[in-house]
Amino acid sequence: MGLPIVAIVGRPNVGKSTLVNRLTGLTDAIVHDAPGVTRDRTYRPAFWEDREFLVVDTGGLVFDDDSEFLPHIRQQVMSALSEASLAILVVDGQTGPTPADREVAQWLRKNETPILLAVNKCESPEQGLTLSTQFWELGMGQPYPVSGIHGSGTGELLDEVITYLPPADDHEPDQETRVAIVGRPNVGKSSLLNAFVGSDRSIVSPISGTTRDSIDMVVTRNGNRYRLIDTAGIRKKKHVDYGPEFFGINRAFKAIRRADVVLLVVDVCDGVTEQDQKLAGRIAEEGRACVVVANKWDAIEKDNYTIYEVEQELMARLQFIDWAQIIFTSAKTGQRVQKIIDLVDMAVTQHQRRVSTSVINEVLEDAVSWHTPPTTRQGRQGKIYYGTQVSSQPPSIALFVNDPALFKDNYRRYIERQFRKSLGFIGTPLRFFWRGKRARDVERQSTNRATR
Repeated sequence: MGLPIVAIVGRPNVGKSTLVNRLTGLTDAIVHDAPGVTRDRTYRPAFWEDREFLVVDTGGLVFDDDSEFLPHIRQQVMSALSEASLAILVVDGQTGPTPADREVAQWLRKNETPILLAVNKCESPEQGLTLSTQFWELGMGQPYPVSGIHGSGTGELLDEVITYLPPADDHEPDQETRVAIVGRPNVGKSSLLNAFVGSDRSIVSPISGTTRDSIDMVVTRNGNRYRLIDTAGIRKKKHVDYGPEFFGINRAFKAIRRADVVLLVVDVCDGVTEQDQKLAGRIAEEGRACVVVANKWDAIEKDNYTIYEVEQELMARLQFIDWAQIIFTSAKTGQRVQKIIDLVDMAVTQHQRRVSTSVINEVLEDAVSWHTPPTTRQGRQGKIYYGTQVSSQPPSIALFVNDPALFKDNYRRYIERQFRKSLGFIGTPLRFFWRGKRARDVERQSTNRATR
């Protein structure tokens, strides 16, 4: 990943995610008063003095129970330790040392990763000194009293953390493409991420709601960096209770907002559902580039025409993003998974694309010659004076007209189709702003531009 990694470990409900939020200065890690909220390992950027590093939040370690996700969580913690420069064992100062803490400490001593001991929930320096002393018995060295909620003691902890990290590197961080993986529960998002990176980066289970937080993974392909963001499965709002799933879905929506490209994963066996359509609308509304990943293609019986029939059906149902490309994959077998990145690159290029004003007006002139703007019963006809691109990501074009009200939705859709037919813009939404101007003002502006 480039930056050194600090792993946060411990038994459930000692405040690991709260401490992660405090150390990183973010509120991304889901904090909820129940065990098992964090399952996968999630990475957050942090810095202290001149050092930049990544803090990885992990699930609570339990060794005497192999039910549900607990063996998977242990595997995720082991993976985090294997790549970490340092681990911080977090314990609960209010409850004191527990048998579970002793078991975690004994397990950590078998690893080669250096360990610091953070005694959490010490809300004042005086209280921290008393509460932390009892944890010497764990044999993990000096206990550092901290408060994830109030921040006390975290400065002293970070002073010690950076002594284990390599010297600061002055080079500029490489640019990266942010790719959010979204979809309904159990469509194969985590399996897709694992297939792409070639490791068990996310916990995969047939149980709905396995992924609760947004999980970042940075990979390099063809010299380019990509930040893949696995997100919680998004169910209908009426089925979601306040709690970890509610926070996870909010993280998924934030992931869409901060992504350059969204991979909308649909289960090709189920087809496009109403929830898939709502997600497509959300992606278009946020103005994000998009690739539709039709997963579980290996489970479909097919002939030479199946792929074309299914593609046509998917696009008809995903009318909000009918400009997105579709790729048929199998996360289970790895079929076409590596080809997704080619479509991501294409979508990013189109999303960032800029077109000159002269080209835009050539397209407009051609479109109007084939289909003139409508005329009202009163004899008023719409006139398009000129257009210009005003921004990218997504490409946004302002069209200056005599009266925007004269251009109904069907003609506006026609103009967009003509732009896509002439200029492409595959994989990205297009935005048009219809601005009313008096003809005299517009002509004056056009003359001024011509004389510059």
